[in-house]
Amino acid sequence: MANELDRHVKTALDETRLLILGVQVLLGFAFQAFFQNGFAKLPSSSQSVCVIGLFLVIASTGALLIPTMEHRLVESGASSRRLLDTTGFFAGLGLAPLTASLGLFAYVVIERHFGTTTAISAGLMLSGVALFAWFGLELLIGSSKGVRAMENSATPLSTKIDQLLTEARLIIPGAQALFGFQFIAMLTAGFDMLSQEAKLIHACGLCLIAANVIFLMTPAALHRLSFDGEDSNEFLRIGSAFVIAAPLFLAAGIAAETYVVLLKTFQTERWAIAGAGIALTALITFWYAIPLALRRARAKHASPPPRNSLVTGG
Repeated sequence: MANELDRHVKTALDETRLLILGVQVLLGFAFQAFFQNGFAKLPSSSQSVCVIGLFLVIASTGALLIPTMEHRLVESGASSRRLLDTTGFFAGLGLAPLTASLGLFAYVVIERHFGTTTAISAGLMLSGVALFAWFGLELLIGSSKGVRAMENSATPLSTKIDQLLTEARLIIPGAQALFGFQFIAMLTAGFDMLSQEAKLIHACGLCLIAANVIFLMTPAALHRLSFDGEDSNEFLRIGSAFVIAAPLFLAAGIAAETYVVLLKTFQTERWAIAGAGIALTALITFWYAIPLALRRARAKHASPPPRNSLVTGG
């Protein structure tokens, strides 16, 4: 039964990785759109729609990475029924804003060439298809309750390492979407029009995302070059540290780029700072604050009562 739970957790992580790959495309577009020549020609309403779509994609990315952080910080890499429930919940939560952003971005690009009516129809159609495929089918088919009967697993070391490497592959698409954009953006005419301060923040964001990519690639390199692919508790400890630290750089990089695109769109530093602050706070809360709070609550619940509480009167 324990092996069955391990398999289900691995499948859940693989499925979340597949969802992240879908989000990756829209995340890359969401940031790149602000630097394209056609963006300046969009009506202000479409530019605002791009900003809303950007925050929806960031929210989707944040939700889909929560199970990985909880697996590392709360479960310490072990399989559990709670983690399976968490993965399913945040998969649905992450797909909801993605459904909306898909329709919004479709509206923006189609409206520019074919008019408002066609754009609204296309946006609603794409969001409707996604809504049925990602949520409607589940309501029609229902959900299995068999997994909930499984016992928590004493996860073997080999499985923990396999899941660790899967989680590194799960996080990296978010950085991958930004990394290419950050280099390309610096060669565009839109980037040349930014203030020197905004250019500097973009460069800092590039370095933050680069650090994220480097950290996520390190476990694979370390496992192959230093440990010759062998299972090791030392590797699990080191690799987990890199996977836990990497999203911090991703969150900061996303916040930096959010500041740049909002400043470029609204030409108001106050809105840019507020938007970047919201993005950073939300991601840090989802990826670190909540999992750490859950871990503290679990440790408090599992700790034995104080010695004097065991002494009865009489």
